[in-house]
Amino acid sequence: MAPSPRLRASPEKTRPSFFWLLAAIAAPPISLLMKIEITGGEKLPREGAYVLAPNHYSEVDPLAVALAVWRMGRAPRFMAKESLFRVPVLGWVLRTSGMVPVARSSSASSARVTLETSETLVKLGRGVIVYPEGTLTRDPELWPMRGKTGAVRLALVGEGIPVIPVAQWGVQQIMPRYGKLKLWPLRRTVRVLVGDPVDLTPYRSAEGQPQALVSATDAVMAEIAGLLSQLRGEPAPAARWNPADHGQKETGRLES
Repeated sequence: MAPSPRLRASPEKTRPSFFWLLAAIAAPPISLLMKIEITGGEKLPREGAYVLAPNHYSEVDPLAVALAVWRMGRAPRFMAKESLFRVPVLGWVLRTSGMVPVARSSSASSARVTLETSETLVKLGRGVIVYPEGTLTRDPELWPMRGKTGAVRLALVGEGIPVIPVAQWGVQQIMPRYGKLKLWPLRRTVRVLVGDPVDLTPYRSAEGQPQALVSATDAVMAEIAGLLSQLRGEPAPAARWNPADHGQKETGRLES
């Protein structure tokens, strides 16, 4: 897989913003820690709203995803717990950079917040990174596990918001799941593979029905697993890991 050529930056990256400061501070040390190779970067829209759906297997892989998105010409925005926005300084940083709050509340309130968030993304032409698994995968071999419906709900209630699957692999060399950070050797290779937008058309007519959301999420997870299979050079498991089947409780800051 040939790495993507240098891509044209979007207006949101070329326009002066708080992300310039964040990139100046964070990009050099991340680049020192990991060498990111991006394939398929041209599939990320240069303008407009999108939902980027990556796999998640290390506490520091969001750094790789964020830097990859920045290098692909867009500003990396994540979903973050609503409570974090009330933390002094951190809350200001989250709001200033346009991160997206996710509330844990009643289903009615959650649906309203999802709709408002989707409308904001479309209005401002922003993208958001949503981990469909909601937390670090529990799969023993680090394959994507069962997904949650947050990413597809955000896309389905919006007007033409694509869900872009992406797989990344190599961060486990730097920080294994629940392990310790390994600073040496520097510049370990992390490969990022971006896929085509997932076709959610079959699920739009029944977007509010739980089974349709689950099926749409399964379609997204299948695409992510397929991309990761290409990076790893081995077939993905036929069935995705379900913590409930193994007596495990799903927890994590990005659940939705």
